[in-house]
Amino acid sequence: MITIGIDIGSVCAKAAAYDGENMYMLMRPTGWNLREAGEELYRKVLDKSGGQESDVAAIIGTGYGRVSIPFATKRVTEITCHARGAIYLNPQARTIIDVGGQDSKAISIDEKGNVLDFIMNDKCAAGTGRFLQVMSHILEAEVDELEELAAQSAPRDINSMCAVFAESEVISLLASGATKASIASGILHSISNKIAHIANRIKIRDLVLFTGGVSKNDQIRTILQKKMNCSIYSHGDSQYAGAIGAALIGYRA
Repeated sequence: MITIGIDIGSVCAKAAAYDGENMYMLMRPTGWNLREAGEELYRKVLDKSGGQESDVAAIIGTGYGRVSIPFATKRVTEITCHARGAIYLNPQARTIIDVGGQDSKAISIDEKGNVLDFIMNDKCAAGTGRFLQVMSHILEAEVDELEELAAQSAPRDINSMCAVFAESEVISLLASGATKASIASGILHSISNKIAHIANRIKIRDLVLFTGGVSKNDQIRTILQKKMNCSIYSHGDSQYAGAIGAALIGYRA
């Protein structure tokens, strides 16, 4: 018996296949055709697991594009799936800070991965991966280069909580002669402020697990720890939390 979770995010689509013992994972850019992304991941992750279609007991769709997976046997919200996935990645997790391409969320969970409370920002680019994309474009750098750039300088202040106004601030800083390194550092501090603002609106309970694509940035995690005065952990498979949770939900349904 195999269950498959497919998490269609705004930037990356992830899939996880679970056979009761092992978790098999794959990722690809979402692209413009969400259904095609889901279908490709389904085929490839099933092949990676070594299973056959006849072995598949459930296909759980999640993420903002879950409605674009017509072959899913069930669709579950990303909040629920991230909670289950976090417990799989770290059984001690009690708070999740998830920052993806288009939204950010903080989730409080119990020891079984049940959701106790959550807050989500999906109406504004502030505190999301989209914010980093916009800012890196202004600096003529790749998003992955921001961390290396930022390590070279103290941050310049970027005070606006709005991504649009923050963009204007960055352009003004460049015009005034500020270095790209100092601005990059300011950008990472700025997004960390926004993430912390969201996360602090729920009760933070130890252990805090950082998930989503932005969790790959160790500098943001370090800045967040200082701003929130708590230890924040990540995991090599943190970006797969939603897909993992979906696969587990399918297996235990």
